[in-house]
Amino acid sequence: MKKAAYFGRKWIIRNTIPKEYATVHESTIDRFIAPAPQSQDVMTEILRAGAQKMLADMIQQEVEDWLVQRAHLRDEQGRRQVVRNGYLPERKITTGLGPIEVQQPRVRDRRSADQAESFTSKILPPYLRKTKSIEELIPWLYLKGISTGDFSEALKALVGPDCPGLSATTVTRLKGVWEREFQEWSKQSLEGKQYVYVWADGVHFNIRLEEDRQCILVLMGATADGKKELIAIVDGFRESEQSWKGLLLEVKARGLTSAPKLAVGDGALGFWKALKQIYPTTRQQRCWVHKTANVLDKLPKRLQPEAKQKLHEIWLSDTREHANEAFDLFVRTYEAKYPKAVECLKKDRDVLLAFYDFPAEHWVHLRTTNPIESTFATVRLRTKRTKGSGSRTACLTMVYKLMQSASKKWRVLNGSQVLVEVLKGTVFINGIMVPQVAA
Repeated sequence: MKKAAYFGRKWIIRNTIPKEYATVHESTIDRFIAPAPQSQDVMTEILRAGAQKMLADMIQQEVEDWLVQRAHLRDEQGRRQVVRNGYLPERKITTGLGPIEVQQPRVRDRRSADQAESFTSKILPPYLRKTKSIEELIPWLYLKGISTGDFSEALKALVGPDCPGLSATTVTRLKGVWEREFQEWSKQSLEGKQYVYVWADGVHFNIRLEEDRQCILVLMGATADGKKELIAIVDGFRESEQSWKGLLLEVKARGLTSAPKLAVGDGALGFWKALKQIYPTTRQQRCWVHKTANVLDKLPKRLQPEAKQKLHEIWLSDTREHANEAFDLFVRTYEAKYPKAVECLKKDRDVLLAFYDFPAEHWVHLRTTNPIESTFATVRLRTKRTKGSGSRTACLTMVYKLMQSASKKWRVLNGSQVLVEVLKGTVFINGIMVPQVAA
């Protein structure tokens, strides 16, 4: 039997049962006050032991299968040439359950050097020290905002205190690997690629060791089967025409000679001037999210909710005719008192409504630069937590790795089967395909 007394904010437990039962008959209150240490986590130990046994059994079976396949190899006396030969030294593998010790059977091939085969486990490759999930955990923690100084504490909490090889220096080494990966990716050939749509945007970041903010230019595209792909990431200069022109020329030099059918971006003049020079046949679509923000910025705050609703009625209209009616209504409503806001909207009228000439299934993807903006939300979150990258190269590499990670979850475009018709040059009116009249 136990008695409990409350003193301040802690429960004091008085045990009246024999001491030999104290570790078994543990009080619920005791568990909340002082959690059991790692070594007493029975469930984890059971899972780890089961995983260790399962891994050992699988490796044993793998070796047995390999030996059975070579059982016919015998010498003149009929002895088998490929046999078991003890075990290799024990190895500790870092897993999500903590460290697991494994021992791989050794295989001996008695044949001559030019005929002998060496056994390599597919389950337990040579020199493996961490499972793939742990290898991916390290960059994930860093990219999500864990600083290198906090790595040891974070990793101990996740995989246990006895796991070797997980430290801040691991990230330092990985940064160098990521930089090389980024350089190789930036030079990959785009020959034969065809992007139906492209999205362009420039995002600014603070660099701790430099005074100027860094502007990273990003180009993303949609292939003929509706998959979104990252095309290019470069370190630009204030989204200037020259910076965008350099990016587009580099992309073209890598093999992207087929012009996209439509480009989506904000009102940054640099990109559109460069696009006309490199891909003059590509049509333009301004981002409605950026345009809405620019227009509302020129109106008093008290009018912004109503004006925002009127702007939404334009680009959410089901036809170009209805969109023009809503457009004209906005102009008549605010032109007299707020000419700057109206002029900001009117000057891009045609390129704001270009999406009506493309399949209605694609409108949700074409009216904004959200495919890029949503991905950069994660990038901004990480830079906010770490107060910016230390160098421009580090920032560029981090953006690449984060976008590469995000690309695994990108979904294909709605109505991707219609993209073939867009490539053919089929005419669409208000999102509906116009039937071709036979000659």
